[in-house]
Amino acid sequence: MLFIAVSNFLFSSVFSQTPFYAHYNSDSISKIHLSDSVLKKRFGRGAWNLMVSEATPLLFDRYIHNEDYARISFQTVASNFKLSSWTFDNDPFVTNQFGHPFHGSLFFNSLRTNGYSFWQSLPATFVGSYLWETVAENQPPAPNDFINTGFGGFVLGEITYRLANKIINNRTTGIRRQISEIAALLINPVNGLNRIIDGKWGRMSGNTMERDSSRIYAEFDVGARKFKINNTDLNLGAYGHMKLLYGTPYENYKTPFSYIYINTEFGSNDSSIANIVSVYGSLTGWLLQSSEKARHLLLLTANYDFILNRAFFYSSQNMKLNLFSEFNLTNKVKINTSVAGGIIVLAAVPDVYITPDGRNYDYCSGAAFSGNFGISLADHFFYTINYKGAWLKTINGNESHYLLHTVTSELRYMILNGLSICAEPGYFTLLGRYKNFPEVNKTYPYLRASVRYSINIQ
Repeated sequence: MLFIAVSNFLFSSVFSQTPFYAHYNSDSISKIHLSDSVLKKRFGRGAWNLMVSEATPLLFDRYIHNEDYARISFQTVASNFKLSSWTFDNDPFVTNQFGHPFHGSLFFNSLRTNGYSFWQSLPATFVGSYLWETVAENQPPAPNDFINTGFGGFVLGEITYRLANKIINNRTTGIRRQISEIAALLINPVNGLNRIIDGKWGRMSGNTMERDSSRIYAEFDVGARKFKINNTDLNLGAYGHMKLLYGTPYENYKTPFSYIYINTEFGSNDSSIANIVSVYGSLTGWLLQSSEKARHLLLLTANYDFILNRAFFYSSQNMKLNLFSEFNLTNKVKINTSVAGGIIVLAAVPDVYITPDGRNYDYCSGAAFSGNFGISLADHFFYTINYKGAWLKTINGNESHYLLHTVTSELRYMILNGLSICAEPGYFTLLGRYKNFPEVNKTYPYLRASVRYSINIQ
């Protein structure tokens, strides 16, 4: 339904949470240079940005696509304002689970890019979501859309806000500057629009407090993969992977999203080019111990997961409390671990029996849990193993519950500084147990081999 729904999202992820601080020395990481308190707050322009984010897709749907649901009236608005009107909708999976979070990120950035802090901008995401549900469509407002747009919107919104400001350096000129401006516009359209309005686009000047000096670690993989679906072999295909890690969990952990994790995967022989997205950002943390031999940190994170492959699809918005640990056994042996658990606010899980309202997925809530172990030897040999799981109970759809289990691992050898070869076996399974139907078990074992280039970006 939503105009901004993107059916082939460019990012997807290895469904794991490997701590990035295994890859470089966190002591060398620059601290964040963002100060919300010194940025000028422009509420009027923020409200205008929010209205533009509402009106643009509405007008496109109404007058370009001529969609029936965009034919709004005073009667539809009055009906949608009634609490009794709210009901779960049956829109396509990608629209609900990616399109709405992306739309919410625009609402969030309507204030975030106009001088407001993370916490001050967060309400705009839910206000924008409520207005869209009640005013911009003639269909009944949907609680699933309100949550997807609100929760997913502030997660993606803060990530895109920080990455856009990281990309742009006001001291550069020429083609490099223009490419960075365009890239930042694509990542955060609201920020790009405001830069054009302010005359900042391409103009050389000193960097403001918006300029972010946090270090980023990035990985880029190219290789091949083979996988099975319920023991059915599929052909070998091309495989690509990108991971980006912003900041470190051990610095500025009281600042929301000072640590961001994005892990992506795509390939040629699956259901689509892009397969999975998994991102999370820190909300706050508590340092338990810090010494030369060991560090332990509790970190509360907001998480967004999106899977789309031939075995099954899945999307979840959840919050977790993570215990990160780092052990320096010797100068050549380092171990990193993490364990996490939390609540799943809302998840979409495939239902092969079709829900009563015609969707091919159920809406669920439940619990999320994960664990990770990684070891590095002499900064050349690396091994990690990750587990990530979920227990889910249907809140809208066929009465059922689901169990998601993923086990991923990686063996890596660094040939040269920044250049490695990798082997990655893994196994995904989603078990659905229904009250009125036989259970369904979807499996997705795989093997990947790749060449990796990694880089630290200041």
